[in-house]
Amino acid sequence: MSIVSHLLDGAWGLAAAAGLLPLLLGAVAGDGSDSPDPPRPAVDDPDHELVRAVVDGDPTAFRGLVERYQGRIYNVCYGMVRNREDARDLAQDAFVKAFKNLSRFRYGSSFYTWLCRIAMNVSIDHIRKQKVRKAQEFNDEIGTRDQTGMLSFGHHRGDPRRELERQQIHDRILAALETLPEEQRQVVVLREMEGLSYKEISDVMGIPEGTVMSRLFYARKKLQQALAELHGP
Repeated sequence: MSIVSHLLDGAWGLAAAAGLLPLLLGAVAGDGSDSPDPPRPAVDDPDHELVRAVVDGDPTAFRGLVERYQGRIYNVCYGMVRNREDARDLAQDAFVKAFKNLSRFRYGSSFYTWLCRIAMNVSIDHIRKQKVRKAQEFNDEIGTRDQTGMLSFGHHRGDPRRELERQQIHDRILAALETLPEEQRQVVVLREMEGLSYKEISDVMGIPEGTVMSRLFYARKKLQQALAELHGP
């Protein structure tokens, strides 16, 4: 357990949330298709070497995988649950489950995709178990975000009007994401926040690439409708 006890304290904060706005508002076009994904590198062999080392009896090798992916897995969990403490716990749970099931990993696939699937599953399980508490947790979490030190819009710092405007944008984006069905929220998190290809999202979610594209298109349409007034003339 000690190898995952210090997960990276990064987060998907206001900067990332505000950065989604032009993507979401401009993404819905003609036939709903995205531009083609750029070529992706081959499966990451260094990951496989570390996996083999763990399976062969060196559990400390897992630390390298934790250090490589802890921030990204935290962000995946946070994108789904939008609570810092919950995301931290879920990221740790994902690594623990991955460690316990490492012998089941198939070397023909990407380790990160496999790990991301685990993180998504633990996040979805959490959401389903916490539906009664979710609204209050969401309100508490966004109300304290400016105290975390994650914001970096220095050129507007000290301008109360712009600070309020940014916070309103941030709150609207999170509230809009909250309205999406789980499967649509998943593809938005994986595509727009994690930058995964359709193939990678397909592997994570276990659905055809065409379904990924369809869910992303309809998710963007819903978000576009919810956020259109923020775009301005």
